[in-house]
Amino acid sequence: MFSKCIFWCALLFSVGVLGLAGCKSPAVARDFSLAAARLYIESPDNSGPAVVLPKSGTTISIGSKAVFTEADFINADEARVELGPCLMLQVTPAAARDLYRLSVANQGRRLVLTVNDRPLGARRIDGAMADGTIFIFAEVPDPELPRLVHDLKKTSAEIQREQAKK
Repeated sequence: MFSKCIFWCALLFSVGVLGLAGCKSPAVARDFSLAAARLYIESPDNSGPAVVLPKSGTTISIGSKAVFTEADFINADEARVELGPCLMLQVTPAAARDLYRLSVANQGRRLVLTVNDRPLGARRIDGAMADGTIFIFAEVPDPELPRLVHDLKKTSAEIQREQAKK
C-alpha cells in the first residue's frame, strides 16, 4: 500500500515538473537586430547635448528628450530621391499630427535620427510635414542601408504588435 502511494506521488511529481517545464515557451528567434529609432529636434540655443554624425562629422546640439521614439514608427523603407538613397520613416497617425505641429513651429531646425542611441542622420525642416512621412539621409554606407531598413521595419512591427496587445 505504502509503495503504491510513493509510486503515484512520484508519478504526479514527474508529470507536474514536465508540465511546468512545458509552460516556458522558447524565445522566438529573430531574423533582425533590434533597432530603436529616435528623432530629436535641434536645440535652438546649442544648450543640449551635442551629437556628431558619423560620415560628415557634423556636430548638432539636440534636445535632451526624443520627440519621437521607436513606438511612434510604423514603417521604414529605402527610398531613392534625386540625391541618392535615403531612409523613409512613417509614423503613427497620432505622431503624424505631432510631426505636423513640430515641423510648422521649428522651420529651419534639424531633426536628428539616432538608432540604438547612435546618431545616424539629420534632416533640416524646410516645410510642414503633413503626411507622417520623414525622408532622411542616414550616414551609413550604401550597402548597409537595406539591412538598417530591414531591422527598423521588423523592430517597428514587433513594437506595434506589443502595443496592440495592451
